[in-house]
Amino acid sequence: MTALSNRSAAPALSLLAAALLSCLAATDIAHAAPAPQATTLDAVNVTAASETEQARAALKRVPGASNVVDLTKADGRLSTSADVLAYQPGISAQSPGNEGAKVSIRGSGINRGPGAHASGIAVSLDGLPLSGPGGTPYELLEPLWLSRAEVLRGANGFERGALALGGAINYVSRSGRDSGGLELQYEAGSRGYQKRSVGYGGVSGDIDYYLTYTDTESDGYQRHAASDGKGAMANLGWQITPTLETRFFVRYRETNHETPGRLTRDQIRNDPRAANPANLAIDARRPQPGSTWIGNMTTWQIDEASSLQAGLVYHKYPMDLNESLYRQQLDYSNLNATVDYRHRHLLLGRTSVTTLGLRVTHDLDADVRETLRFASNGYAAGTHTRDFSHHGTDSTLHIGNDLALTDALHLQTGLALIHTRRDVQVTWPATPERLREHQWDYAPRLGFTWQQTPQLQWFGNLSRPVEPAHPWSMIWGSNQYFAAGNGASTGRQRAPVQLDNQTATTLELGARGDSVLGRWELTGYYARVLHELLTVEVMPVPNLFVAENNASPTVHRGLEAGLDSTLWQGRDGRLSLRQAYTFSDFRYRDDALFGSNRLPGLPRHYYQAELRYDHPTGFYAALNTEYASAMFVDYANSVRADSHAIVGSRVGFDAPSGRWQAWAEMRNIGDRHYAATVTPGYNDAGKDVARSTPGEGRGVYAGLRWRFD
Repeated sequence: MTALSNRSAAPALSLLAAALLSCLAATDIAHAAPAPQATTLDAVNVTAASETEQARAALKRVPGASNVVDLTKADGRLSTSADVLAYQPGISAQSPGNEGAKVSIRGSGINRGPGAHASGIAVSLDGLPLSGPGGTPYELLEPLWLSRAEVLRGANGFERGALALGGAINYVSRSGRDSGGLELQYEAGSRGYQKRSVGYGGVSGDIDYYLTYTDTESDGYQRHAASDGKGAMANLGWQITPTLETRFFVRYRETNHETPGRLTRDQIRNDPRAANPANLAIDARRPQPGSTWIGNMTTWQIDEASSLQAGLVYHKYPMDLNESLYRQQLDYSNLNATVDYRHRHLLLGRTSVTTLGLRVTHDLDADVRETLRFASNGYAAGTHTRDFSHHGTDSTLHIGNDLALTDALHLQTGLALIHTRRDVQVTWPATPERLREHQWDYAPRLGFTWQQTPQLQWFGNLSRPVEPAHPWSMIWGSNQYFAAGNGASTGRQRAPVQLDNQTATTLELGARGDSVLGRWELTGYYARVLHELLTVEVMPVPNLFVAENNASPTVHRGLEAGLDSTLWQGRDGRLSLRQAYTFSDFRYRDDALFGSNRLPGLPRHYYQAELRYDHPTGFYAALNTEYASAMFVDYANSVRADSHAIVGSRVGFDAPSGRWQAWAEMRNIGDRHYAATVTPGYNDAGKDVARSTPGEGRGVYAGLRWRFD
């Protein structure tokens, strides 16, 4: 694996690019007149219904790109994180047909297989860390439990202790403040898809509460892809005093899905609903017996200038992996904590805000018992093959300052120190090789925002992202195996290997604003990455083996653009267009074997758009499209997955009373066959190897939502 372990104009671009360039040219002209007074609007914004807009306004103070997704107004299928993050610039989110969606920002976890713990993005639930040293599990990310998602791309997650290349995503739960009364929801559609949900919330004096139960089931697009899940969530808030609030969260969810496996390009083109024969032969599946999440976040407004927020969460998430010849029973649990202090003061005679924070994610348990699923080499099914543990702790201390050089120009500085601990060992059969290491690293950041006019803001930052290797990858990336004579353990990894932190130097520049063409954002970034953590499928199912190693130097660069436009508005309704385009160029930097080859796993061009008509009565109709260019499936760049362009539609009615909503949609109307995700190989030498999971074919879905006070 030389290149991995050296320690060693898309058609969719033209419309959006032209519109955004026009925005930059037209902003000052279109808004040359003084901005109107907003006294009445400000008064309206004080309501609970404006929490999403308040979050969007807060993120505009960040010197970089961000997204806010309002899920209280969702009017289509919400099955996975891919549905939540659709139509968002800078974000690639694709579902392999189950909840293990592959989400990548700026190439984070670029080639991580779908269904695995995600990498490269620090994910939080209500500000409490969900990502741990081992990555991000996904079974608790039920979309119907959310009111919004906040995305801070790249270095912009700094103030939340998120130092990875991709940045941070914070999923915010529904509460009694935004979801009062009883709500029933039902979704159904193609291939046995059903989702049922009941929720109840409200406010009683100083207490607000929200409780919900949701279950889902689907036969899946591919054969042997059935899945189901069920769980409950509670959000309880208590305003103890005008300056002290505490909030408790409880989540529990079970999931189970069959694993149909990856397909060749020929299969994707001609029989995308097939399952990989090897996966069928071993009945590959991934049960999640039940994940429990119990957390608290308490906020104290010390005085008008200072606040303190502290959170603590216990997360237990066992797994029972049956996706190869071996059964792996994982006993995972984390204890995660955050503390954030914020103080407004004068610095050099100018208004300044200083933040100080600590984020800790700690493995209480990360232990694995491995057994044979089938009789092999004279050993019976159930024979014990290995026990191993891969524990870790990541602690990040960060301090930052926002200094108002003028009313329009702000300078932001920051420095984070990260301490990582890794303790990895095969404990049975007992081996003397144990990796125990402690490591310090650092992540500085320098950024600015310049509000040139009320309708135009420029921003930029220079940063050094840091991402430690997952403890489990130190076992799976090992090239040290039990030799012959070790019984059923022969050929399995016996010792961990040390991996370096992935680091980068990243420059980001961009602008956002409002113009005659609508609300827009345009961002460019360039990152020189060292020791990038890349994965490769070394051995396919049934003896699946995906290894992770440090790569030789790489470059990540790209453009991210979004535009939300009102094309027409009158007494008979509104016609709007939203567009999101992401250009991604990720490649080696003069690798000894692969030169400047592109990294496989993501398309270079990705475009989504939706044209929508809303009538004052509550009726709406929309057409949408998605385009993705071809992407390589191996590091040698010898084979590509095909490009695709798909079209969908949606109609619905949102009752003006707000008491009920109905919608129906058709996805992939042309039944286009395409690869949604890729798990790369090293060098396929032009052969058509099973590397891709198919995207969803034509499907029809409908949903109803009822609300009762």
